[in-house]
Amino acid sequence: MTGRLAHIFRHPIKAHGREELASVVLSAGAALPWDRHWAVAHDLSKFDPAAPEWTPCPNFQRGARTPALMAIEAQFDEEASWLTLTHPLLPPLSFDPAEEGAKLIDWLRPISPTDRFVPVALVRAPGVAMTDSDYPTVSIKSLASNAALGAHLGMDLSIHRWRGNLWVDGFAPWAEFDWVGKHLRVGKTVLEIRERVGRCKATSANPATGVIDADTLRALREVVGEQDFGVFGVVVEGGAIMPGDKVEVLG
Repeated sequence: MTGRLAHIFRHPIKAHGREELASVVLSAGAALPWDRHWAVAHDLSKFDPAAPEWTPCPNFQRGARTPALMAIEAQFDEEASWLTLTHPLLPPLSFDPAEEGAKLIDWLRPISPTDRFVPVALVRAPGVAMTDSDYPTVSIKSLASNAALGAHLGMDLSIHRWRGNLWVDGFAPWAEFDWVGKHLRVGKTVLEIRERVGRCKATSANPATGVIDADTLRALREVVGEQDFGVFGVVVEGGAIMPGDKVEVLG
């Protein structure tokens, strides 16, 4: 069973912008480099800056509560530590996330809650990616599954609703659910597929506008019986990958 790698994406700030990559080097036991490297804590967050560690996603600003976030796009210069964010309702923002987190908080105010879950700080835990799983994962999504769900809804679904890292093509819709417990070779790398990815209301927002326009969760329940889309993989053999690489399901 083989296919190909179609897209690679990272999200430097959890839930705040997507960036497509031409290639990436994966490392064993690590998330995709610079993916979910930062997160935006809100006023009710239990994240402790004095003892930073992986913290569950409800402690951060996210698209499930603030759908407008889904329309953010990102471009990160790793060498300069310079991040540029764009949104259809806001002027572009360029800043150093390591030093100028307050600029991001100010930029987000017009599209953020004003009573509860107000964004207050850009945070990170050294050496830890704020993935939705409590262990370092790379999320893998299928173009065929996205197309099948869109056909069920009678609309064209953007792949950006799912905030995936690796998008694969050439497999049957929903075949990825059968990969749990198996290994996936992507180019020179190998990932162990651990579990399905449970989805939240953020996927109901249009990534071009940040406006809710599709009941994706209901559609998932109708089509696959659960609110799941995609799978989490753990890198067991690292290496460089790029779109076009062969993807093979191993035993």
